[in-house]
Amino acid sequence: MTELTRRTILRRSAVAGGAALTVTVPALSPARAAPASGPAARAATGAAVTVRTGDPRYPQLIRGTNKRWVGRPDYIRLASSADQVVEAVQEAVAGGRRVAVRSGGHCYENFTTSADVQVVIDLSQLNAVTFDAGRRVFVIEPGARLGDVYDTLFKRWGVTLPGGSCPSVAAGGHIVGGGYGALSRSFGLTVDHLHGVEVVTVDEDGAVRKVLATRDAADARLRELWWAHTGGGGGNFGIVTKYLLRTPGATGSDPARLLPSPPAELLTSTTTWSWDGLTQSGFKRLVKNFGDWFVAHGRPGAGHLDLFSQLKAAHRSAGAITLVTQLDATRPGAGADLNAFTAAVGAGVPVRPETSTQRLAFLDATKWPGFAGGDPTLRFEDKSAYMRASFPDDQLSAAYHHLTRTDYTNPAALLLIAGYGGRVNAVAPDATAVPQRDSVMKLQYLAFWQDAADDDRHLTWVREFYRDVYAATGGVPEPGRVTDGCFVNYADVDLGDPAHNTSGTPWHALYYKDNYPRLRRVKADWDPRGILRHAQSVEPAAG
Repeated sequence: MTELTRRTILRRSAVAGGAALTVTVPALSPARAAPASGPAARAATGAAVTVRTGDPRYPQLIRGTNKRWVGRPDYIRLASSADQVVEAVQEAVAGGRRVAVRSGGHCYENFTTSADVQVVIDLSQLNAVTFDAGRRVFVIEPGARLGDVYDTLFKRWGVTLPGGSCPSVAAGGHIVGGGYGALSRSFGLTVDHLHGVEVVTVDEDGAVRKVLATRDAADARLRELWWAHTGGGGGNFGIVTKYLLRTPGATGSDPARLLPSPPAELLTSTTTWSWDGLTQSGFKRLVKNFGDWFVAHGRPGAGHLDLFSQLKAAHRSAGAITLVTQLDATRPGAGADLNAFTAAVGAGVPVRPETSTQRLAFLDATKWPGFAGGDPTLRFEDKSAYMRASFPDDQLSAAYHHLTRTDYTNPAALLLIAGYGGRVNAVAPDATAVPQRDSVMKLQYLAFWQDAADDDRHLTWVREFYRDVYAATGGVPEPGRVTDGCFVNYADVDLGDPAHNTSGTPWHALYYKDNYPRLRRVKADWDPRGILRHAQSVEPAAG
């Protein structure tokens, strides 16, 4: 990153319209290290790359990971500095063009590809990972992919973030949505370590500014802008050009003490139960056992917080249900604890499982295919739920029905249940924008496929599966004793459709609960013109 040394106030002519452009941001200190990827140094000024129709790059840049969504913007602007983002936004605002921002392209819905988007600001070239010695923060740019983030943080400073397990996801959307991963039970969410954000915003008069908002900001307005980025979701308040990370309460100037240190080695395990011989009662027992274990170990002070696991209940056509697990291999008794966990999940299940284990160095574990993401060429649908309690029988019956349906076969369709809680639940629901702070599991209802002609078939299966599991609460996981809404990073526009959500609970309450009014006030304060908007963007507060 070479953007860390900047004049406090920079004035220049706007790209379009001739309006005065004012950029205000406190100067950041010189970085201690070069970027993780990309050029070793970037020019302080210069034009961003613009890709239009007819350019051979255009077909690649108008789509993200989910191949269901393809946009037709007038152009894509690839920015490689924060100032280039300012210029790109100012040009679009002056020209009256609708703007969307993309970091890594992993948005589950068409928020960056809808027909009304005219300009896509692509942040994939803003991908540095550095340390700012003056502010005692790690600085991660939004285009940095998580695999590179983990690699750079660990190799240079011996630290990490409790982020997601898909290496190709970019930090931009992941962090602002409150991302989680295999180390979250030990260290909390990514946003629990977010100290500040550098954000490009648009004032009511159309002036574009670059501001720095931190947890410790004396200005309450700036602190609210920081808070909104601790789980408020992407494409809402401004365009983040830098994330500043430091664990709250960390002291001193040694970078190795300012973010969590991961285990040097992880013990990983894959256990499979064949669908052959797995009756409905056996299936229910298996899934309930998994849920019961995480209920018993979901509190911040519970034991075994280093143990993270996913139960992948694939459709019967896949042949098996898979349990993937990791825990700290360096602590005493790790092997015995892993065996005890696997035995607890399989207790009373009338199918003999097959298990394999391996010991991996930390960086190898971040790429372990047990958790890492899949084929980027696929189309997919995803729905989510937080669980506060283990599974009631009606939900288990609905899950068994849809996973064993013979009128629908797809080996790449599944219910993925991830262990959750632990240190995530040590934070108050209003301390960050993520309100789900007493859940013990996080669920995904998933289907992957290749052919666009099959869209309706797969979408129908996922929708019917989700509807029936939550039939008692209007087809969605309403906040209540058992469930606690949905994860904003797994965007799902069906939540706002009364054909799919009959609960009377609006989509924003499923994501944000009681934090939504506060997010609306931040939206009205920092994006009053609604420059950043999509099908589920935060609505500004009235007045």
